[in-house]
Amino acid sequence: MKTSAWRYLWKAEDIRRKLLITLLILVIYRLAAHVPVPGADREAIASIITGGGAGSTFVGILDMLSGGTVSNFSVLAMGVYPYITSQIILQLLVPIIPSLQQKMEEDPQEGRKWMERWTYILAVPMAALQAIGQIRIFSSLAGQVQIIDNFGFSGSSLVPSLAIVISMTAGTMFAIWLGELISEYGIRNQGLSLLIFAGIVSRIPQNFRQIIISQQNRWVTLVLLLILTVVIIFAIVFVQQGQRNIPVMYPGRRVGNRQSMPVKGTLPLKVNMAGMIPLIFGQSLLTFPAIVASFFVASQTFWVANFALRVQALFGGTSPWYWLLYFLMVIGFTFFYTDVLFAQQDYGTNLKRAGAQIPGVSRGAPTQRYLTKVLRRITFPGAFFLGTIAVLPFLLGAALSAVGLSGFASGGTGTMLITSSGLLIVVGVVRDTFQNIDAELKLHGYDEKLLVR
Repeated sequence: MKTSAWRYLWKAEDIRRKLLITLLILVIYRLAAHVPVPGADREAIASIITGGGAGSTFVGILDMLSGGTVSNFSVLAMGVYPYITSQIILQLLVPIIPSLQQKMEEDPQEGRKWMERWTYILAVPMAALQAIGQIRIFSSLAGQVQIIDNFGFSGSSLVPSLAIVISMTAGTMFAIWLGELISEYGIRNQGLSLLIFAGIVSRIPQNFRQIIISQQNRWVTLVLLLILTVVIIFAIVFVQQGQRNIPVMYPGRRVGNRQSMPVKGTLPLKVNMAGMIPLIFGQSLLTFPAIVASFFVASQTFWVANFALRVQALFGGTSPWYWLLYFLMVIGFTFFYTDVLFAQQDYGTNLKRAGAQIPGVSRGAPTQRYLTKVLRRITFPGAFFLGTIAVLPFLLGAALSAVGLSGFASGGTGTMLITSSGLLIVVGVVRDTFQNIDAELKLHGYDEKLLVR
């Protein structure tokens, strides 16, 4: 009987050390997630999440994706998302600015170092801006209750407000540093993903408890939740694994004076190449107008204050139109981000250099155009799926509230075992982590796989 490859995870000293380092850093991160922002009223945040409505759904999603740090109003309330947003912005600027694209093409290694350095630099103002916006949006959702007393940047409020913003920004940079430590000394290239994963999974016991202690429809809610979770996981795996295999003919090898026959191969194009990025960036873009509007809510000019309130309501997650915009933005950004990534990979030129050719398609630019056309066609179901995943918590909350399952919907998405967006992250991180560990096993000479594919 063939033994399992899992025993090698502890048997191989190098892999064991990496796993222990990763676990230790994740424990440190979860401990730091309970350090509150100075002067924050955590009960006010909890009242938003349990209050019901679109606002509670919006804050509940943020709380789930942050691993409960929003409901605790921790210094890690923003997680590592400002860093991810900065990374996306720079990736999108590369094909737009010719000098940046030339830098990346001439020396890819130096280009990556430049990208990493400026991602860290850009993450600082992004984190500070997001901290201000998060406080102001939550304050508007809380109504008369103050999340933080006298938050502002004038008079006696200046120093306490600066201390709050600096502490939240420092918390984000600390989380990024922990993620880099995992990528360097633990499981390679999985640091930030594992931090997000750990936060989402840590909410499962609490969400189970909230459902069980509820006196209204708790067993119906629990059964329905488990069924939905299984269905959503199946759909995520099905779509994420989906790909279109493009036939490619590779030139045969020359042995002496003889040329072997061409070799048939395939070029896989994934249905969802963008992954979770469109959901994260779409939400960041949508909340940006609400952040800007929050600075004008207290304006002495009536129409300015009124307009700012309308913008804040629309882009702050309290309006159903927010979810429609979110759905459309996720779909649009999925196409855009996929096009940018695929153009940077430039399969047409790379296949031409290798002497390979797609049957019936000319080499070079025509190949790239053909592949782009095919990719856009298969991206549509992936983009629609991501858009549905993005707004599914809102749709489920509205539908379940309408049929009276308040045990499921009364606390917003915070009472759900895990939202669809969270499941998308969890499934992706688990898959990538297993593939990473499989690669480590092969480097150590172990041929067995952790999972049978």
